[in-house]
Amino acid sequence: QVQLVESGGGLVQAGGSLRLSCAASGGIFGIYNMDWYRQAPGKQRELVATITSGGNTNYADSVKGRFTISRDNAKNTLYLQMNSLKPEDTAVYYCNAHVGIRNYWGQGTQVTVSS
Repeated sequence: QVQLVESGGGLVQAGGSLRLSCAASGGIFGIYNMDWYRQAPGKQRELVATITSGGNTNYADSVKGRFTISRDNAKNTLYLQMNSLKPEDTAVYYCNAHVGIRNYWGQGTQVTVSS
């Protein structure tokens, strides 16, 4: 069983930056493919960024060039560096770990971007 705990959310002005972290415990972090999702009020949860166990990354078009996903396997931690934030980035951000049939979610961290 993997436990995921997100942190780093908060209130920021448009154009600002935040770095989210997702600390993992209870499993072999390096074997998991890791994702960041977000869910805005009244909207479906959407995939923001992915990093595979091998380090390959992919991004939603809406965040390309502004967000960077990374992982530190030695620290069992996933990151999301968010730059040039926009009000439409406001959401609860969740990290997800998955491999095979195993799939785990964190509790989420709120990001609010004011205009």
